[in-house]
Amino acid sequence: MLSFEELKSFLNEKADQYNSPDFIEDDPIQIPHRFSVKQDIEIAGFLAATISWGNRKSIIRSADKMLDIMGNSPYDFVLNHSEKDLEILREKSIHRTFNGEDFAYFIRQFNKIYKENESLENLFLVKDQETNFQHAIERFRSSFLETEKHRSHKHISSPYKNSSSKRIIMFLRWMVRKDKRGVDFGIWENINQKHLSIPLDVHTGNISRKLGLVFRTQNDWKTVEELDAAIRKFDENDPAKYDFALFGLGVTKELL
Repeated sequence: MLSFEELKSFLNEKADQYNSPDFIEDDPIQIPHRFSVKQDIEIAGFLAATISWGNRKSIIRSADKMLDIMGNSPYDFVLNHSEKDLEILREKSIHRTFNGEDFAYFIRQFNKIYKENESLENLFLVKDQETNFQHAIERFRSSFLETEKHRSHKHISSPYKNSSSKRIIMFLRWMVRKDKRGVDFGIWENINQKHLSIPLDVHTGNISRKLGLVFRTQNDWKTVEELDAAIRKFDENDPAKYDFALFGLGVTKELL
């Protein structure tokens, strides 16, 4: 086992190594990187994050399909689509269990939100005394999903139900985290990146256990908070940078 200082140094080195524009090439974050307008970035990023399970090449292909359907102008499509556009969209196959019906629902909900808000950031604000995004994600779910039950609700997971909420946490890293490395956008000004967590998936979970950062065996919200406690000791102001280290080590199988 590495000492605290050795582990911190190792993770800082790996975060530095993988947090580079090369990372974008094979990652779903390349989808929002095609845009420069804030709302385009948010919508493209949220949709790409929502379908981020399975093979990364397949995720990117499916996200490409969504952009094509929206005429590569997500914000304009969200604001100005017709009912006929949504009808056509419902017939499409998108990505695994995220189908055209889900896509149409998301477009409709985005339309409502952007008519009242300049940015999705307004729906994710962290309140005083909150240390992570658990409650903010639930507030977002209430605004985005409303109360009427719909099959699409399953695509936005709930920390209150002990889900790791990996895809939303990843999206939040993209939007909130500020550095000059060219990967994360950092376009949200009113949320402190110290509240970010690491998106917990098979890769980051396995590497975290191997390094002794977490001991729980499930990849759930309790483990997200266990990992929060560990990584914030290394850098309390930018804990999510260690996502690059853990994910990079997992994908490259460097520690196997």
